[in-house]
Amino acid sequence: MATIDRGSTEHAPGLLDARGFGPLENGERMDQKTFHERYLKSPEHFRAELIEGIVNVMSSPLEIRHGESDNRLSGLLYLYRTATAGTRSQNNATTIMGGEAEVQPDSALLVLPEFGGQTRDGEDGYTYGAPELFIEVALSSRSIDLHAKLREYERAGVREYVVHSVSGAEVHSFATADGRFRPLGRDPDGLIRSRAFPGLWFDVDAFLRDDDRALIAALNLGLASPEHAAFVAELRRRHEARMSGP
Repeated sequence: MATIDRGSTEHAPGLLDARGFGPLENGERMDQKTFHERYLKSPEHFRAELIEGIVNVMSSPLEIRHGESDNRLSGLLYLYRTATAGTRSQNNATTIMGGEAEVQPDSALLVLPEFGGQTRDGEDGYTYGAPELFIEVALSSRSIDLHAKLREYERAGVREYVVHSVSGAEVHSFATADGRFRPLGRDPDGLIRSRAFPGLWFDVDAFLRDDDRALIAALNLGLASPEHAAFVAELRRRHEARMSGP
């Protein structure tokens, strides 16, 4: 979870905006534009998201368990990205998904717009639209991540969603089917295979027992699979078609 660049607030008495509003408070209702304007006026280390039009002030500081899980999962996405031209991985990037949603997911993996992805880079430096994959590490935020955020991500069009519940030592994975999130279970060999990103293979048991060698070995098998090669070729085809279009 990260902050956004708020600019200087030293000349704003009490951090009030032009309409007299103070800092964001948990549970407030507002639209994304109002939330963003007020978020820019927040103190430097203040963190919040707008989910279903409701302000969610995020906990800070974060525990070691959260940081380690986040690092390992985002590392997998980065390794996948380096082997898959046309994709991008992100950490804690502000993502604006509509009139009532502005979030900062722990990790995201997306297809670049010029390769046929469903997001765009805003001129303000933020991501607009729904990345194909979101990952959240849930410690104190488990109930939000598995309920309000799940609904918001589903509504926005996120294709896959993974939640690591740290305290429960559980991994929950979802993929869209007919516009709804459905549980994405393990295959007979125990691996979760992404549908949105062929070749992104996740060994849940290895992850939960902190066996990073086995975790990376499973990913490498996915990256060497025919499915991944076909996906890379499809992304290349989409890019070439866009570049040669009118």
